[in-house]
Formats: sequence, structure tokens, C-alpha cells
Amino acid sequence: MDRAAIAWLASKPARKPVSVSMDAAVLRQLFTYLRRLPHLKIVEPHWPSLPTESAFVPHHLTESDIVKLLALCRGLTGLAFRSSLYRALVLVLYCTGIRFGEALRLRLRDVDTRNGVLFIETFKGRARWVPFHRTLSRELDRYRRERVKYAAASPDMRFFVGVNRRELSVKTAHHTLRGLFAKAGLKPEKGRVGPRPYDFRHAFAVQRLTRWYRQGVDLHTRLPWLSAYMGHVDIVGTETYLNATPELMELAAKRLHRRYRSVRDAKGRDE
Repeated sequence: MDRAAIAWLASKPARKPVSVSMDAAVLRQLFTYLRRLPHLKIVEPHWPSLPTESAFVPHHLTESDIVKLLALCRGLTGLAFRSSLYRALVLVLYCTGIRFGEALRLRLRDVDTRNGVLFIETFKGRARWVPFHRTLSRELDRYRRERVKYAAASPDMRFFVGVNRRELSVKTAHHTLRGLFAKAGLKPEKGRVGPRPYDFRHAFAVQRLTRWYRQGVDLHTRLPWLSAYMGHVDIVGTETYLNATPELMELAAKRLHRRYRSVRDAKGRDE
């Protein structure tokens, strides 16, 4: 039985190590239970050492990458308003930082372009309001006008819809965005490298942090704002998205230099 367990863990070599580790944790619980049964003589396998956290590094999407993706959306064919659909989806993901699944679950009643706010239904423990800029309101109004010509427009209907006129599936949206990434030269046709739809969320967080650095604000007081905006329970969840970029590192270095120089100058005056 121990050989069967190890063989099962090794049966899918393409899986991420952290995913295999999660499966191993389930098997450990199973063997713990089996060892308690008196009529069985179970010897627990020697479990391989596996990582418990993902080492995945997100792809940083720059503003120029987003501009390129939006330009490529104009070339999408098939569905009557497919170009507008994916332009709106890319802008929502990049400008608000909401989760990929949250964007696809939005209903017409959840998108208030007059007041510039999205309502995100309870997901991962909390519902929230997500405000956005008036420029995004104009883009979403333009998309909505095309969308209501194509599919039913009752308040409970999905905001983003595909060929079935009811919803845009995760699989379809993921496949199309992957194709756009490839056409933009950001991702190969095959393989796991390069950006994913979820990297729009990373890009939003890094862009927000970069702007705060430029403004010289106290990041310690602003990070809870970002955490609440992104729907995290605490700052720990937000830290996953705050990856260093060359621009961010340069801004941080300049801020540190300014502070060091001011302290040095003040010390010189005291002496």
C-alpha cells in the first residue's frame, strides 16, 4: 500500500510541487486513520520532502503591455461584440485589481457606472464595494450599450457574456486572454511561463504601490486601504501581490537616500 501511495503521488509529473504536497497531506491523514485500526498492520511510507508554499513569481504587466493588449482586442473576431467584451474585461481587471473570477461573476446590477463603483458579492469571506475612476465608467458604458443589444439585460444577468448569451466561462476567457498574451509577445503558444489573467491583479497592486511611492505617502498607513480594496482579510494576503519591479526599487532607493541625507544633514548641524 505504501508503494501505491508513493506511485500515485508521482503519477502526474507535470503537477506543481506544492500541489503534490497538498495531495501528500491528504494521504498522511489517511494513513493516520488506518494505523488506528487494530486489525490492520499499516506501516506509513517514508514521505518525500515536498515544498508547502508556491515559489511562483508573477509576471509584471507594464502599462505598455496593457496598451498593446487593448490594441490587440480590436482584432478579435467571432462574437458580434467580442472586441468590446475583452477590452472591457482587461480594463476592469487592470484598473480595479479584482479577482479574475470576481470579474466574470459580476452582474449588471453590480456595475454602477454613474457612481463609479462595483459591488463584489461575498467571496473568500467578505463582500465589498470597489470604486473606480470615471474614465473606466465611460468604457463600461460603451461596452454595456453593445452588450444589451446582444443578450438579455435584466439586473441579475451577468455583465460579461459569451456566445451562450448568459455568461462568459472561465475557460473561454482564460483561453482568449492567453491568446492575446501570446500575440503581444508576452507568452509562448505553449507552456506555463508568461503572464496569466491573475497577473492583472498583481499589476494593479504594484502600480498602486508605485504611485504612493511617487507621492511620498506613508505606506504603512496606506497598505490596509489596499488590503481592504482587494478583498483581503489582512495585509498578509496583500503582500503576495507586492513584487518588486525595477521602477519600484528605484523609487524606494531614492526615498531611502533622501531620508538618510536629511538625517545626516541634521546630525551635521547639531555638531
